[in-house]
Amino acid sequence: MSPISLDLLRTFLAVHRTGSITAAAQTLGLSQPAVTAQVKTLESVLDRPLFDRLPRGVAPTPAADELARRVAPSLDALDGVVESELPSDAAVHLGGPAEFLCEEVMPMLAPLVRSGLRLRTTLGLSDDLLADLAAGRLDLVISTIRPRVRGVQADPLYDEEFLLVAAPSLGLAGVGPRELAAVPLVAYAEDLPIVRRYWRSVFGRRPAMAAQVVIPDLRGVLSAVRAGMGVSVLPAYLCRRDLAAGTLVTLAEPDEAPINTGYLAVRSGALAKPAVAAVRAHLIEAFRASPTY
Repeated sequence: MSPISLDLLRTFLAVHRTGSITAAAQTLGLSQPAVTAQVKTLESVLDRPLFDRLPRGVAPTPAADELARRVAPSLDALDGVVESELPSDAAVHLGGPAEFLCEEVMPMLAPLVRSGLRLRTTLGLSDDLLADLAAGRLDLVISTIRPRVRGVQADPLYDEEFLLVAAPSLGLAGVGPRELAAVPLVAYAEDLPIVRRYWRSVFGRRPAMAAQVVIPDLRGVLSAVRAGMGVSVLPAYLCRRDLAAGTLVTLAEPDEAPINTGYLAVRSGALAKPAVAAVRAHLIEAFRASPTY
């Protein structure tokens, strides 16, 4: 058997982790034809197929899974040595929901930034961010859904509680779900994903009203509710200062408030980069130490 170059193995591992020739090419900074050619070369050297071509992406063969299991630790360790011996000023790319990243995560990362961390952020929805993570465009993602993307590992990071809130000037304390149907609803999206979940969990029914105001940013929803536009369901972390100040009140006190688990996702192999590993470890420690979570 001819010697196998590290470049071929790195390209193979990128395709295996992303499940896509296109995504692997973006991760490696190569053209798609170059990645395809390298995979075919490796298949020829090994005399066995490594991937089955699908309408979208590729699926690894059992031989590919076994090869990835054997070479990934060594390649990741080698990359870690290179990173530590030849440090670069490359930034850590972090993705997450706009409101949570700005309100909660950024203050936690301030000590690392003061110590020299270069940070770039991408704000968006979890599905899009996880796709960018698998493709190598992001290093870490705060995800509001459990990641089920090949090449991505995740740890539960926090639980956020949801509250039904309104401005006290509306005089809605003690009002039930039927009466609330006549009150303007402020929502994050037309299909009411947060409101629907709260209504089903707390009231055992679907909400009877449609949104009168839609603002695709929870901070905007908070501002509208604070101003007395109507009611909404918001995460507790976003409301706590207003609740303490009395500018918002809760309209229900369920025995078990609805919660959503957030995850810290990382691309397989990315933890070989010391800066990425440091950010991940710092966030896990910060959330575990926070009395809010």
